[in-house]
Amino acid sequence: MNAIKETHYNFPGQTAFYKGKVRDVYTIADKYLAMVVTDRISAFDVVLPEPIPFKGQVLNQIAAKFLSATADIVPNWVINVPDPSVTIGRICEPFKVEMVIRGYLAGHAAREYALGKRQVCGVSLPEGLKENDKLPEPIITPTTKAAVGHDEDISREEILKQGIVTEADYVQLENYTRQLFKRGTEIAAAQGLILVDTKYEFGKVGDTIYLIDEIHTPDSSRYFYSEGYEQRQASGEAQKQLSKEFVRKWLIENGFQGKDGQNVPVMTADIIQSISNRYIELYEQITGEKFIKPQAQDVVVRVENAINKAIAEL
Repeated sequence: MNAIKETHYNFPGQTAFYKGKVRDVYTIADKYLAMVVTDRISAFDVVLPEPIPFKGQVLNQIAAKFLSATADIVPNWVINVPDPSVTIGRICEPFKVEMVIRGYLAGHAAREYALGKRQVCGVSLPEGLKENDKLPEPIITPTTKAAVGHDEDISREEILKQGIVTEADYVQLENYTRQLFKRGTEIAAAQGLILVDTKYEFGKVGDTIYLIDEIHTPDSSRYFYSEGYEQRQASGEAQKQLSKEFVRKWLIENGFQGKDGQNVPVMTADIIQSISNRYIELYEQITGEKFIKPQAQDVVVRVENAINKAIAEL
């Protein structure tokens, strides 16, 4: 199958290379980033052995669509999307916080609430909520990157006290976060979806704040289906989610949760195809657009040619 497992390019003006779990990022002239969203897939903090055709394209095109659809709210890092799996953008100095915003009591916040906590990241929550209930209003629950291990919850007060972000900048980040979430909620609703929670990352060039990384993808956001939401809440049923949870479910059913001594189950051609099909379904559900598969060709060569052309035009 013609998928991008890894890349080993050497571009004109290239000054650095970073390989993430799913992204290969090339630094050009210390000013620009050429980000290849590969078809690698991770679960339980493990990169699975086989790539998933079109997965990178799905994530890159969803992010590109929503970055474009929110550019009137906040400028973003994107300069060009020269290929379905590639974004070229400006290098920004990232803020060392992720702006997580929640409209519903789900995921981490629900787990904290179930333990009896009525504050998340310094934000108070009312009594009497059930998992997946809509919150009285969206709450911002930032995280900061830990030196080692997972991201850590942090309050607005602690961010300012530690000087991680200046107060003027943080007020602006909160303002952008709320506006972006409102827009994302409206776009989701038009597709029969509920944007439950998501995260935004920001950076700065000079005095200008930019929205960076991906937004509103199924890897960075949680979605519920609108139809039947109220009935499921009333009856205590689990909500129907739009996410990559199906991949984790398949792994768990086959004895893998990323623990020592466990082996990733064999990814047959049928399994790979089924995961690819589900990602395409995610794309079409979130965007309301038909997914277009590029004409058959060597995808790794296609990406290289597209980036070389885009660099020449910078």
